[in-house]
Amino acid sequence: MESTQSGVTLVELVVVVSIIAILATAAVPVTRWQVKRAKERELRAALWEMRGAIDRYKDAAERGAFQTKVDSFNYPPDLSSLVDGVDVQEKKVRFLRRIPRDPMTNSTEWQLRAMQDDADSTSWGGQNVFDVHSKSQGTALDGTKYSEW
Repeated sequence: MESTQSGVTLVELVVVVSIIAILATAAVPVTRWQVKRAKERELRAALWEMRGAIDRYKDAAERGAFQTKVDSFNYPPDLSSLVDGVDVQEKKVRFLRRIPRDPMTNSTEWQLRAMQDDADSTSWGGQNVFDVHSKSQGTALDGTKYSEW
């Protein structure tokens, strides 16, 4: 009587586990790259949203919809004023629903730049909000610093 046994030998099992381990190690950097790319997209969107709100505030102030301080150049005094809004003809006009979260620092704290500050300044003069940047000192996939975006 002939007996046929089916199953997997230890050698076959070791080979399969080794192949799976190699594939898993190759997938980890790709996954990290994709997560970083998604955070970069989120950062770009947040910066785009805030810079758009700053521009809308300035446009409305220059059209005379509301009064601003003389030294502000019609830019908002801070980010919270974009969320809190301003009174325009007895109506509250808001430019942002909320201050976006910086995905790189996981915070709503941003590096601000006033119109009067130097272009490469890392400290905010406090007169107005002309531009915003991430406070992250990390480097993007394209080699630039997030704080320079």
